[in-house]
Amino acid sequence: MQRFRVGVDIGGTFTDIVFLGDDGQVLARKIASTPEDYSLAVLEGIKNGMKELGITADLVSEVSHGFTVATNAIIEQKGAKTALITTEGFRDILEFRRNRIPRLYDLQYEKPPPLVKRQFRLEVGERMNFKGEVLRPLNKADVDRAVRYVLDHDVESVAVCLLHSYANPEHEQYIAQVLAEKAPGVNLTISSELLPEMKEYERTSTTVINCYVRPVVESYLTQLTNGLTEMGVQVPLTVMQSNGGLATADIAKQRPVYCIESGPAAGVVGAYHLGKRLDMPNLMTLDMGGTTAKASIIEDGEMLQAPEYEVGGEISVGHRLLRGSGHILRVPAIDLAEVGAGGGSIATVDRSGSLRVGPQSSGAIPGPACYQLGGQDATVTDANVLLGFLHPKHLLAGDFEIDADLARKAIADNVARPLEMSDVAAAYGVHTLVNSNMARALRAVSSERGRDPRRFDLIAFGGSGPVHAVGLAEMLDISRVVVPPFPGVFSSFGLLVADVEHHFVQTYFKLFHELEIENLAELLNNLWEQGRSQLRAEGFDDSRHEIVTQLDMKYEGQVSDLTVPFPGGEVNRQTVDAVIAAFDQEHERSFGYNSPGTGYQLVNVRVIARGLPETPRMPERLQLPVSSINSGATQRDVFFGPNRGWAGVPVVDRQALTGDISEGPLIVEEYDSTTVVPPGWNATKDRWSNIILEKAS
Repeated sequence: MQRFRVGVDIGGTFTDIVFLGDDGQVLARKIASTPEDYSLAVLEGIKNGMKELGITADLVSEVSHGFTVATNAIIEQKGAKTALITTEGFRDILEFRRNRIPRLYDLQYEKPPPLVKRQFRLEVGERMNFKGEVLRPLNKADVDRAVRYVLDHDVESVAVCLLHSYANPEHEQYIAQVLAEKAPGVNLTISSELLPEMKEYERTSTTVINCYVRPVVESYLTQLTNGLTEMGVQVPLTVMQSNGGLATADIAKQRPVYCIESGPAAGVVGAYHLGKRLDMPNLMTLDMGGTTAKASIIEDGEMLQAPEYEVGGEISVGHRLLRGSGHILRVPAIDLAEVGAGGGSIATVDRSGSLRVGPQSSGAIPGPACYQLGGQDATVTDANVLLGFLHPKHLLAGDFEIDADLARKAIADNVARPLEMSDVAAAYGVHTLVNSNMARALRAVSSERGRDPRRFDLIAFGGSGPVHAVGLAEMLDISRVVVPPFPGVFSSFGLLVADVEHHFVQTYFKLFHELEIENLAELLNNLWEQGRSQLRAEGFDDSRHEIVTQLDMKYEGQVSDLTVPFPGGEVNRQTVDAVIAAFDQEHERSFGYNSPGTGYQLVNVRVIARGLPETPRMPERLQLPVSSINSGATQRDVFFGPNRGWAGVPVVDRQALTGDISEGPLIVEEYDSTTVVPPGWNATKDRWSNIILEKAS
């Protein structure tokens, strides 16, 4: 019998599971998440999937996972009891942070409290300069006092972050040695191993977050691995990292900061591989789930990476300049903009009489009013049911019953009556406003970065993404939309086509005219060998290694830097000059100007080591399940706005579409999502079963 790979992605409302067979057979299922213990839904879903496919545990060849456990621990402040050992005088760096807040004119705004309370931030006498030279020797008595404090107060995790330790880790290594001898049961992270990079706050924050969530992630992944073993699934568990690459569960346990945004990253990875298959190098992605919507872009066949992001603060409003509400994580991640706009986003009318949608969400419990779980608030899903976009009686091909009357009542009570308008007009207002919110996220990753949205095709997934995709495309003047197979669980599919990937970074703060090529070459060779050693340890021979090198650069005197690719091959003056030209070009594209010939500053060197599979992880063809609609074509009334009005619209299954053009209006229903094709748009299905939506000429 054929073997199956399993991808599992945990969301706030549903846990998504995809089984992918060697011959391209797909089984996709959504089950309710279990917030009290997320592993329960994962194990139950895998068990049910094996039973439905009629396979035994030994036919599961891989389990890949994206999770929100670490993010939730930070948001809910339920991480480990953590202490910070730092250089004398830098105890309050977690308080000072950056001089930036998301609400410029809110004098009462308070940033979230540090993850380490002040009494657990312990100082030791020592001082290095930025070259790694010792200005003040380490006070070993201070180290002993700090270790005693850790033991006396039952601290679970200790973060060690000393000034300029990226240049010389000697003092941090001594503290780590003392802790290992006197407090062997304590989780320990030292910044010079986790993030040997300049910028004290960023390095401290990242190290602390790793300590704070590490016991939580270790416990969860151990519990999940044990559950899989008891089930008979003996294959290693791999985890999606925020950068879009897979890592082993052991690495995720040691460095959970690399996996904070694992779920959203998986969807972009799936879009990246699908774009290569479709020969669409420029894609804008929209992932709309139950709580949030995430946007990203793939440009010239490459996913864009961000060197840092925030976690644990308010949901981003999709603008790169509105920062400061969360804790900084200085680790590479797929560049995403996120808004509080999902199917469960709550619609309210504020005291000024203005309609607002999100960022508050009804979550899995009680969920939208139409879910019949006790929810009273009006949500985006309730509005879409009332407009006819969603089936009025059930979702998930009949597995999940809903009540359209409860949706109407929630819209009427919470939106229509306060605004003195009809129920349908109020529902369409909710639908339009949530589209506007999501458009801000799409603009944040495109026009705000100097990219014209019209150059991109929009790929929409998530349970709610295909419902709103065309409306968003019209807002941004995008003429083509792609809805992949099983869009509601597409992030789980992305887990199954991702490659193993590891990132390494080292600060190398030099002006380019002072650059010593031999030293740079030595540094790069060391990082390259670290990457190759890690891949060899995971079973990848040298012929299946892909090494990518990048430099963080800026003009002399600037604060912010840009990441540019470093050409492969020999490190010499010609490759350095090529990097300078690439930086000028990227600066022009990102900021609208450049300054060739100005002093150039090298900040960090980055290396990405990828392990390439022996056979392509993206199957040649996908075998989708049979039709999820009981009878062939059906019809229902759908409201397309005041200009287009109501229309009797055919409702078909994805399988009913062909390569021939189907003119809108049209509703395409499937197990995990619904695609809305309004008047003026056409739909076709390609050979890989993607729905291609194009604006009618």
